[in-house]
Amino acid sequence: MANLFIPQEEDFRRWIRESVKEEVQETLHKQSSTVKLENEPLLSRNDIAAQLGISLVTLTDWMKKGMPFLRMNGRVYFRWTEVIESMSHNKLNSANKKSYRHGK
Repeated sequence: MANLFIPQEEDFRRWIRESVKEEVQETLHKQSSTVKLENEPLLSRNDIAAQLGISLVTLTDWMKKGMPFLRMNGRVYFRWTEVIESMSHNKLNSANKKSYRHGK
């Protein structure tokens, strides 16, 4: 027969403390990531194409295949960190897949 564990009040307090601490840390991490993105400058199509060393035609093709971008007032903008993250993510997946796909 297995031993029966009956938690004491202090066990519950410790578990709650640990859970709250984990949630607070996760929330703070998410907020800091959001603040970084909000403060990041937006890049135009020309800016991002120049940074990546590609043509605007190639950039448009990548956008159709899932590269993240923002559309504001009829113009297209990019966040550098989102573009790099997307490219890194898709580079890792390209070993298993032949096409460029965005996993959002």
